[in-house]
Amino acid sequence: MKKIVIVGCGKLANIVANASLQGLLPEYEIVGVYSRSMEKAASLAEKICKGGYDCKAVASWSELLALHPDYLVETASPAAMYECALPALKQGVSIVTLSIGAFADDDFYDEVTRTARENNAHVYIVSGATGGFDVLQTATLMGGAKACFFNEKGPDALRGTSVYDDSLQTEQRTVFQGTASEAIKMFPTKVNVTVAASRASVGPQQMQVTMQSTPGFKGDTQRVEIRNEQVHAVVDVYSATAEIAGWSVVNTLRNLCSPIVFV
Repeated sequence: MKKIVIVGCGKLANIVANASLQGLLPEYEIVGVYSRSMEKAASLAEKICKGGYDCKAVASWSELLALHPDYLVETASPAAMYECALPALKQGVSIVTLSIGAFADDDFYDEVTRTARENNAHVYIVSGATGGFDVLQTATLMGGAKACFFNEKGPDALRGTSVYDDSLQTEQRTVFQGTASEAIKMFPTKVNVTVAASRASVGPQQMQVTMQSTPGFKGDTQRVEIRNEQVHAVVDVYSATAEIAGWSVVNTLRNLCSPIVFV
């Protein structure tokens, strides 16, 4: 049985834990959880233990990696990914991550790639609230590909960002146009999927991103489009909540142990 540790103990981590408790991840056991909030970590560990696992809430990266996991599941933030990726990979621990925004940094991306290769480990970038990574990679390999990304949000989802003002509550507006690299700098936790799609295709500097704010809109629309001389593909996903991101982690873990894998 493979051992999992989880970084981040919010809603998405609870989806992974609940899936395990429901028997959807029979090849794994969750042995440890870590959060900046020890209260959240303790609560999640208690839930997992009640399901019959021996799971510890830990207070540091070193304690987490001392549990000798096979996989580290990251559901926290790009900042957490920056902290945990290299120490985990150096111990041969593979990573399943949602915080792909950290990989807009070319130097960090290259260092992670090199460290994973040197230690026979892997980083699995899950689809989150978008998809189509297979066709994005394939179209790019064919050559001559161009790609763009469209994201629609409601104005309340943009509160606390530099683009928000009260007029967005009544006026539909394009609030950002630029590259995926520029988007993740402006919205560090809101456009991870643009970086994921760009790394699967043309790269963060070449992926063009448009964000639209629509009054009354709930959830997220993520639309990635790629074309070359032979292929034109559009992947359009609407999600009412962020739950699909947690379930995409579950799906990735199931694929890692499945004799038949859809890619």
